[in-house]
Formats: sequence, structure tokens, C-alpha cells
Amino acid sequence: MTRDHHDEKALHISSSAAKNGQADTVLPGMHDDYSLQRLPDHATRSWFSVAVQRLGQISSFSQFLIGAALGFGMTFWDAVLAMVLGVAMLEVITILLGIAGAREGLSMSMLSRWGGFGRKGSALVGLLLTVSLTGWFGVQSGAFAQGLHSLAGGPPTWVWALVGGVVVTLIATGGFVSMAWTAYVTVPAFVLLAGYCVVDYLGEHSLSELTTSPAPGPAMTLAQGATIVAGGFIMGAIMTPDLTRFNRTPGDVVKQTVLAVTLGECGAGLIGILLAHAAKSSDIVGIVTSSSGVVGTLILVAAILKVNDVNLYCASLGLVNSVDALTRRPISRVTAAIGLGVVGSVLSAMGILEHYTTFLTWLGVITPPVAGVFVAEYYFVRRYRAALDESRAKGELPAETPEWELRGLISWAGGAAVGLTVEIGIPSLNSILVSFALYMLLVRRPRPRPVGGPAPTPAQSEVVVESRVDGRTEGGCPA
Repeated sequence: MTRDHHDEKALHISSSAAKNGQADTVLPGMHDDYSLQRLPDHATRSWFSVAVQRLGQISSFSQFLIGAALGFGMTFWDAVLAMVLGVAMLEVITILLGIAGAREGLSMSMLSRWGGFGRKGSALVGLLLTVSLTGWFGVQSGAFAQGLHSLAGGPPTWVWALVGGVVVTLIATGGFVSMAWTAYVTVPAFVLLAGYCVVDYLGEHSLSELTTSPAPGPAMTLAQGATIVAGGFIMGAIMTPDLTRFNRTPGDVVKQTVLAVTLGECGAGLIGILLAHAAKSSDIVGIVTSSSGVVGTLILVAAILKVNDVNLYCASLGLVNSVDALTRRPISRVTAAIGLGVVGSVLSAMGILEHYTTFLTWLGVITPPVAGVFVAEYYFVRRYRAALDESRAKGELPAETPEWELRGLISWAGGAAVGLTVEIGIPSLNSILVSFALYMLLVRRPRPRPVGGPAPTPAQSEVVVESRVDGRTEGGCPA
């Protein structure tokens, strides 16, 4: 079913929402962004609006760093091949998750309720995303503070960290619209910086020399290079439904993914590779700031802001789902964003998060198996697709939700264990493939059937009807 957009509906609450009593609790003007509901048709956006945000999330300072790391340890063409392999794997995962988000109009943590984890299992997914993304929000706030301090001096770094945290929190509380306007400013600025670096720094070098010179640093294998690329954005791929739920059609998801991932990852990464070969160094910060000075530093700071607002926004969606799933008491997404922004900013100002990057990286390995379980359930097993399709036609959520999906949790744990312990290949992708295969094996196993009795219905003994404190079922219908 296509989620067509109609401009004349932009100022009205959808009829299904009003009919189910939702209009008085969640309004677009309140910036809640339908965190616990299906996004209605009138709230969707053009594919370009979503694509610019995705491009800002991907074509960031971190992609320069990834490209420079590849260029420092590999020849130019080997680095390009590693980049292409990593991006290709990311695009498959991103498109599959993104289409589900666009079709259902739900965030990743909400989708996981009917994607192999159950209501309470989705709380674990939401909490993992919240902790991981809030942590990275704090780390990026620290990078923002260091950049401004080195540029402007003045207050100590911790003050800049708090200032940056407050600015990003305000953007994230504004929801999708304020994040889109931020992207419209920061993304073109970052692209201009990239072009300026190429002309200013690389113009002094021969392109044939850069593409044929040996790796300037310690050698890196192709598998290691692809691991860096895929691992560098795997969390971004998992977060995809949080943004693509604003898309109108699956085709929009494909278009924006090809544009954002290909242009963002490959474009910024390719420049990083060339810069590393030209400077014989992987210190991309020194290269960029020395070649573009004050303007370059300001634009890098702006790019960090663009990545960080998405981190905080998606973290708030995860927390809202977790609280609702565990307590059946919904909280405001704005409240969640403010609380997480304060926590992340304070931890960044204290310098604590600098010692927890290993922990955050570990979370980045155990979170990706969520995608393997979800893809297996949503696209192949499809036990809840009929309920999702029926409720989607009404603009509601399924009235029945499994409490726990133990097979999904077991598959998730198995994938995470492989990702943490097996060093062959790409850990994050290994974990996705293992969780996918394990879930398919566990769920596809035939169940005992009584002689002459009817076939068991899907998840017959595992489904419960949601009963919430606001008097509605999970689907929003009066109890």
C-alpha cells in the first residue's frame, strides 16, 4: 500500500487518529513526531528532504577519517575496492530496514515489537539504541568542543561541550522539521569544504601519482578495510527506519539510499583516501584545518552538529518505546530528548565518555544482530505481516502484540556472540548473518501437530492483547 501525501491534509489530523482518540495526545506541533504511532500520510515528506538528512548523517567528518585510514594503509585502488565492498553491504541492509520503516510508518524500536522481539524484547532493543547513541552524542559533543576551543579559545573545553550539547538538544527536540533545516545548511557547507580541500590541497599533486603510489603507512588487508567501512556506519543503518518512516514510498527509500550512502560514503571516503596519500598521513584533522583554516573548522563543527542531532533524535525514540513497552505509560519524546541531551552533555563535559569508547564500540557489535532477526521475520517468516497490513489500512497499530519472542532473543544473542568472538571477516556483518540464519532455523522448525487436529496459528500461544493505562489496546482502539 502506497503512503501517498496529500497537501490538503497537512493542517488536519488524520481521520483514523481522530477516530481513535489520538488527536489530543500527539500532534505534529508538539514535535513528538508520532513516536508511538504510525506516521500518518499528511506527515510524510519528500524523498529529497529525508535524503538530505541521511546525506548529512553519512557524509560527515567520520567518513573523512575512514577514508584517510584506508588511504594510509592501502593503495588507492585497494582502498576504493574496500570502500565499494563495505558500502554495497551497507546499502542492502539499509534498504531492507528503510523500506519496512516507510511501509509501516514506525521507528526501528517500535517495528521490533512485530519483528522478532515482542513488546518487552523491543524495550531491550530501544535501550541498546538509546545507550549507544547517547554515548556517541557525548563523544561527538567532545569533538565539537575541541574544534571550537582550538578555533576561538575563550572558555575551557567543558563549557563548549555544554554549549554544543544544548544547541543539538534544541534541534533534536524540534523533531524532523528542525533537523531538516539544519541539514539544508550544514550539508551544502560540508560539500563545499570537501571541494575546497580537493582544489586547495590536492591541486598541488598529480592524480596519477596519488592513484599509483604505495600505501604510506602500515599495510591493511582488504577485509580489514571493508570492516572499517561497514562497521563505521552499521549503527546508522540500524537507525534507518527512524527517518525513512517519513518517506512516502519504498521507491523513495531506494533513491535516497543510493544517493546518500553512495555519495556520502564513497564521496567523502574517496577524498579522505586521496588526502592521506597526498599528505602521507592519516591525520585528517590537521590536513583539513591547515588547508581550509577558520572556515574549514567551522564547517567541520557544523557537520558534527548534523550528525549529533540525528543521534539524539533516534536515542529519544528508543527511550520512548522502551518506557512504553515496560510500563505501558507513554512519555513525551521531547522530554526524553531533553533528558538524554543533558546526560550526554554533562558526561561529555566531565570527560568521562573518552574512557568509554571501547564500550560504545562493543555496543556497536551487539546491536547489528537486531537487523538480522528483523529482516528474517519481516520479509521471510512473516508471522505478523497480516496483522500489520490490516492495521496499516486503518492507520492503527496491530491490536495483538507478542510479549516476548524468545527465539528472536536467542538469535540476537547468538549473532552478538559471533560478532564479539570471531575475528574472520567483518564482525558486525557476521553477527547479522548469524542472527538471520539462526532465527530462520528456530522459527521454521515444524511444531508438533495433534493427529486430526487443526494446524496451529502463527505464534498462537505467544500473542497477548495490549491493555494500556490510557484505556486503549496496542492498536489504539478503546478497550
